[in-house]
Amino acid sequence: MPGAEPVVFTQAELQWQPWLAPLDEGALTPRHLAGLVDAARAKSPYFRLLARDPDTLGARTRADKDIFYNPAAGLPRAERELAAAATSRYNGCIYCASVHARFASHFSHRKDDVQRLLDEGVQADLGARWNAIVDASVALTATPQRLEVTHVAALRAQGLDAQAAADLVHAAAFFNWANRLMLSLGAPRY
Repeated sequence: MPGAEPVVFTQAELQWQPWLAPLDEGALTPRHLAGLVDAARAKSPYFRLLARDPDTLGARTRADKDIFYNPAAGLPRAERELAAAATSRYNGCIYCASVHARFASHFSHRKDDVQRLLDEGVQADLGARWNAIVDASVALTATPQRLEVTHVAALRAQGLDAQAAADLVHAAAFFNWANRLMLSLGAPRY
């Protein structure tokens, strides 16, 4: 059973405890497993909870994988993860912030900068390019109307093309939704 609920943002690996009972791993049917897309997700109580609606879970998981694991063009993986971490930091989702901060650190090799985002919040100075990514992610997270042409101009000034900007929007928007789902269904634990 997971321990105490974390009260600070961290790059440590956390657990997540649902408030509703997830399906038992042994009770997953072929339809549930198809919804998981990746059979390894059956170990996660979060995904076993979402597997109660396998069609929606399947669509959600395919979107997630396409946003974060399709690096053919656009925003580098590290910066997609940065957008998700910034969104999660702004929303207060300690669990998602820890996951995506670890990925951002791994892919960027900028662990100290990622930790500064977690410690100081979305106003931390991470350099011009990362500041533009965080600012655009946070604006979109607050309310889509806050994402303005000035955010796009700042991204373009840092070398992001249309595909990279679209990847940022996808990563931030997806995690804005995912944070709310995760925060509504359970809580992180050490």
